[in-house]
Amino acid sequence: MNSAVNWNDLEVGYDIPARVGMRESEVQTPCLVVDLDALERNIKKMGDFAKANGMRHRVHGKMHKSVDVALLQEKLGGSCGVCCQKVSEAEVFARGGIKDVLVSNQVRDPAKLARLARIPMLGARTIVCVDDLANVAELSAAATEAGTQIECLVEIDCGAGRCGVTTTEAVVEIAIAIDRADGLKFAGIQAYHGAMQHLDLYSEREAKIQGAIAMVRDAVDALAEHQLTCDIVGGGGTGSYYFEGASGVYNELQCGSYAFMDADYGRILDDKGQRIDQGEWENALFILTSVMSHAKVDKAICDAGLKAQSVDSGLPVIFGRDDVKYVKCSDEHGVIEDTHGVLKVNDKLRLIPGHCDPTCNVHDWYVGVRKGVVEVVWPISARGKAY
Repeated sequence: MNSAVNWNDLEVGYDIPARVGMRESEVQTPCLVVDLDALERNIKKMGDFAKANGMRHRVHGKMHKSVDVALLQEKLGGSCGVCCQKVSEAEVFARGGIKDVLVSNQVRDPAKLARLARIPMLGARTIVCVDDLANVAELSAAATEAGTQIECLVEIDCGAGRCGVTTTEAVVEIAIAIDRADGLKFAGIQAYHGAMQHLDLYSEREAKIQGAIAMVRDAVDALAEHQLTCDIVGGGGTGSYYFEGASGVYNELQCGSYAFMDADYGRILDDKGQRIDQGEWENALFILTSVMSHAKVDKAICDAGLKAQSVDSGLPVIFGRDDVKYVKCSDEHGVIEDTHGVLKVNDKLRLIPGHCDPTCNVHDWYVGVRKGVVEVVWPISARGKAY
């Protein structure tokens, strides 16, 4: 358990879903359960990949929003730091002891800029993405006011169609401005192709990433002509990390979902045509739910509805069962098709969430289980930190 929490003041079923030493069958539902053995194997596997390919792995904190998980990724997987999407999220990880924090997003609001500029005071290397020349002056003013240094990555839109510049000329122009600005340091390039991560076929993902790699290589070469070197060339996700790893130009991966795995990611196929949750990665995160009603002969009702998960990427999948199926949900209820009447009231099921990131953000705790017994209870430290 996290030592910063006064556990004696917390009541099971009101404040927390479980205590260390409980059996999984006693855990209050709905809640998030983590299979610690599977999580640790996933973390080590990605860490080994990064090391074997001469790359760093900067884990994506927006996925789990947990200092405890990030520290485990550092310990077992050798991660160099975390990516965050918001300033308040970055502050949580810096306050929790992570010493290298990237806000892989743009920061423009004056209050947020001021907070970003104070993160180095927490002892963390602080990096942010830039895609607008005007933002350079804003960041410089905030860093100068705080008496700190902010490192900057120029973000390239390499296919996601969201933030980022689209030409090598713009990359160079912004990088030169960063290099000349007080309080700032040019640190490299951010080039994450989010739009291709969930394409089912390996060949489809490979075709999409080649364009991104070409854009990044052109930018790195152009920067070198201006004597600007990239300490970080970052990108790569759970659906593409092997492409960036073999690119010869990326040097930092930013994978997140690999550690927990969800139903949406699990459906994509590897280079052998196999689902990635059936060999490449293990399901480590589950919504533990209980059957609360079986008044209808052919359906069971569980306590994990919309308020226990995000269904933006589809409904959850019942783990380890092919005789029952989660088919529908409302605010507080999940409907399970139980044609053969195999379930009974108070049965517990593990659900693989459709999308782990937003599902984690609606819970306060992870219950870490090993061999059916609760080993840790971790607060979801950055839950709700969306500022």
